[in-house]
Amino acid sequence: MPQLRPLHRSPFWGQTLAALALVAGCGWGFSSPAVGGETEAPMAEPGPASTAVITPAVAPALAPAVEAPLAREVVLELGKRQISLMQGSTVLGRWPVAIGDPRTPTPTGRFTVENMVVNPIYQSTSSGKINSKVGPQAPLGDRWIGFKQSGLNQYGIHGTPDAWAWTVTSRAAVSNGCVRMLTPHVRQLFEQVEIGTPVTVRP
Repeated sequence: MPQLRPLHRSPFWGQTLAALALVAGCGWGFSSPAVGGETEAPMAEPGPASTAVITPAVAPALAPAVEAPLAREVVLELGKRQISLMQGSTVLGRWPVAIGDPRTPTPTGRFTVENMVVNPIYQSTSSGKINSKVGPQAPLGDRWIGFKQSGLNQYGIHGTPDAWAWTVTSRAAVSNGCVRMLTPHVRQLFEQVEIGTPVTVRP
């Protein structure tokens, strides 16, 4: 199979926008004299001694700190031919994959999701030929999650047409370096990651 890469990187999925909020608060305190000018308060008549009970002010209870949710990470284990979506030590999903042939191996290391495409179109980097077919039966399936670019070659996680589904179910090493998933599986993964999600590829 020739090295494939998407020509279009939009629409991008999983991108986030940060909303910034500025909150300003002012406290005002003032006193005004009585109408007609200041007057002297009358002195209290002498009387029996009294005891004042002073209750100390009680600081409001602080709300318990809310821990930020753990970041998600895609972990690909080439030796096991499986890909997992992790959140801390919790496995959110785990699926079989097909990986790169030993002559065109899937790169190992730490990466991040760089682009996400629905219905990607691919082009051979050796011949330049474009296959305009899109959808689940296209060579890249209907989902692409790119995590590394090296020259013209892009490496990503993508869907697999039915004709090549056996390469995934048998966990074969047959691709030009990309990671193949079954269509329902790659759709599940696609919906749970975003641009910038870490991707770790282990031997």
